[in-house]
Amino acid sequence: MELKLGLCTVRSWGPGDARSLATHANNRKIWLNLRDRFPHPYTLTDAEEWIASARRRTPETHWAIDVGGLAAGGIGLELREDVYRRSAEIGFWLGETFWGRGIAAEAVRAVTEHGFATFDLCRIHAGVFERNPASMRVLEKAGYGCEGRLVRSVTKDGRTMDEMLYAITRGG
Repeated sequence: MELKLGLCTVRSWGPGDARSLATHANNRKIWLNLRDRFPHPYTLTDAEEWIASARRRTPETHWAIDVGGLAAGGIGLELREDVYRRSAEIGFWLGETFWGRGIAAEAVRAVTEHGFATFDLCRIHAGVFERNPASMRVLEKAGYGCEGRLVRSVTKDGRTMDEMLYAITRGG
């Protein structure tokens, strides 16, 4: 997939992305706002393994956020199953160098539209740690609304905190 946008391109991961991915992902500030499955430190081996994993997925649900020809972040959809089969969870991160430019909101909007157009989804949601207002603003700019607060529902780096639940819905 390749979605050329104004500030970035959302595209399939390629083998040549490993060095850029490792450079941008190896940042404690990013790790603090992501699930523990996102490693820290983030090595070149981690990047190579992630890219290989993303490229094997069928259907494709994880993409690079490309800025100026380099993988500057990642975005993806986790398609749910069973009674949640018309829902997906969106997740994203962007290298610190690129924060505050509207890139993440543009990528989230594009992947949200792609998700609704490509998969039989009526809902896409995201969980955001309470200490991450920047990601809350990204989701709000992309049209997501806050549905609630999951009190003391996540523990990261030894701190238990609330998670904010954001979502957007389409159709019936």
